[in-house]
Amino acid sequence: MTSASLTLAADALDLDDVDLSDPATFRRADLAAMWRRFRNEQPVRLQAPSNDRPGFWAVSRYTDAMAIYRDHQSFTTEQGNMLATLLAGGDSAAGKMLAVTDGHRHREIRQLMLKAFSPQVLGRVGDRIKARTRLLVDEAKERGQFDYALEIAEHIPIGTICDLLDIPDADRPNLLDWSKTVLSSDTATPDATEMILARNEMLLYLIDLAAARRREAGEDVISALAASFRTDEEVVYNCYSLIIGGDESSRLSSVGAIHAFAEHPDQWRALKDGDVSADSAVEEILRWTTPAMHFGRRSRTDVVVGGTLIPAGAAVTVWNTSANYDEWAFHQPERLDLSRVSNKHLSFGQGTHFCLGAFLGRQQLKAMVEAVRETVTTIELRGEPQQVYSNFMYGYCRLPVAFR
Repeated sequence: MTSASLTLAADALDLDDVDLSDPATFRRADLAAMWRRFRNEQPVRLQAPSNDRPGFWAVSRYTDAMAIYRDHQSFTTEQGNMLATLLAGGDSAAGKMLAVTDGHRHREIRQLMLKAFSPQVLGRVGDRIKARTRLLVDEAKERGQFDYALEIAEHIPIGTICDLLDIPDADRPNLLDWSKTVLSSDTATPDATEMILARNEMLLYLIDLAAARRREAGEDVISALAASFRTDEEVVYNCYSLIIGGDESSRLSSVGAIHAFAEHPDQWRALKDGDVSADSAVEEILRWTTPAMHFGRRSRTDVVVGGTLIPAGAAVTVWNTSANYDEWAFHQPERLDLSRVSNKHLSFGQGTHFCLGAFLGRQQLKAMVEAVRETVTTIELRGEPQQVYSNFMYGYCRLPVAFR
């Protein structure tokens, strides 16, 4: 499909017919054009209720997104921080898990979590990230043609998280399978029961692990949290959040980076030649890929956003995947520019709920960028990438490529 026909398709689209809760919506070829129209025509838009789900608000402009993230008086995460939990009526981990806790308790949990991420722990894990990434890239380069998503990207973030939590090697494949099932699906017909079962399997596994670390502590994040939190439930929920938040988003941003390098050879050459720094490239990749498409809030009071009144008690979704492409916030946002300056993207959120794992996410992506830049000359796509099926995560679960 040509760019002209993409534009025509977007212009012909009836925005009122778009269902942002439907994963099929995000498999469009013209997503960027769709979001451009939302920003211009319906920047604060009410998704009408349907027979099987309540309505919710969708916010697509950068300035409105920033206003919501910074306004913890008018908005709360404690009834869910994504569509799935918002539309279900709440999150059972509220008040116990950092991501869905506000106010004084949020500050307490965040401080406890930060203590667990000591410089010693992060230093050891950082060294392993670099070594693991270089080994995986070198092995893949020897094979020539391979699936980057399956053979490299899957193993870096889950390996990092398992190092942090000191997960036994034999248990790591199960943890990866559970994580991949909870937030998205590799097929167009995801099984809701499988998602629930995967979540429960992971929680049960972590309960056993937390109890074991209370009996015999180690030098890992689970042991540190077990020493700080009063209950195993709090330990388990926050470890679960680390796994789910850290694995899927880092994996999809890494796959998206390789896809972008192959599709934009001029940018790959600028990176390869040293005209672009790895740090700058990482920030642009995070903006460009935006793996977590939205974050959710519920309004505590009547509040005006972008000139529109949102009533108290409403489910509100902030669409980072649109805000990160807002032409009022970014120069030529639909152009990949690895040298982009002042790149204040929202891929890790903003405000009090800014992602606790942002440092590790950046470190993993930088390790991959440096390993590929230093050892690979050309990156070629060798087949159609396969997109995940989700209304929350965006990216590819299959990416056949060749490294030379």
